[in-house]
Amino acid sequence: MKKTKLSHLPPDVPEALLKMLAGAPVYDSSSSPDARVYFVDKDGGYYLKTAARGALTREAEMTAYFHSKELSAEVLFYESAERDLLLTRALFGEDLTHADYLASPKRLCDTLAETLRELHERDFSDCPVYRMQEYLVLADANYRKGKFDATLFPDGIGFSTPDEAYATLASGRDAFQNDTLIHGDYCLPNILFDGWRFSGFIDLGNGGVGDRHVDIFWGAWTLFFNLKTDKYKERFFDAYGRDRIDFALLRTVAAAETFG
Repeated sequence: MKKTKLSHLPPDVPEALLKMLAGAPVYDSSSSPDARVYFVDKDGGYYLKTAARGALTREAEMTAYFHSKELSAEVLFYESAERDLLLTRALFGEDLTHADYLASPKRLCDTLAETLRELHERDFSDCPVYRMQEYLVLADANYRKGKFDATLFPDGIGFSTPDEAYATLASGRDAFQNDTLIHGDYCLPNILFDGWRFSGFIDLGNGGVGDRHVDIFWGAWTLFFNLKTDKYKERFFDAYGRDRIDFALLRTVAAAETFG
């Protein structure tokens, strides 16, 4: 995770949090234009995330839920006022884009797949969020708006036109299930390890009960994107377990994801 030293926290932080975090070095650790993330180097570390009002509601809820399963950081504060503010404790270790992990691509691939299979075997009976209906509603809405982007997909997965992608989505959408606890954005930057020991997941705003193929798709994609090659895709599927993968449904996920 990149960290850029700052002189102070943003001015809209509540007084109680300013007092709690006072006197500590502050760093900008943002990776998205939609939110700002600040690392506060105190008491083992805190992350403060700010975004538009209501934007972090689901993330706060699912981070707390995953923490209850010992899968994520502790949520210390969440407020939705003029802007959303979410404060969590820092997890140990580094995310899987760290050079130490990228230097061992086969081990990284197997670790990514095995960690995902373990997540997907977790009990989800008390999870408050079910994802697939809103996942499809968003894809439908963005198709109607003309939003379409297939540029990030490796050769052989992409679609040349929005109508081609939407036809694939339409023909396969009824196969989606709400039968697995998913991360929803299962990519290397969102998974932290400490010396090859699992530490936790972050950025859980798309998490909940959904279809495992959403995570499987993004797991294969992140290896392609971060390792700059698609040669680990088949190894990833083997390590996860091909007996649990419907490859036609992976293409349906790819179609949905072209619409954001």
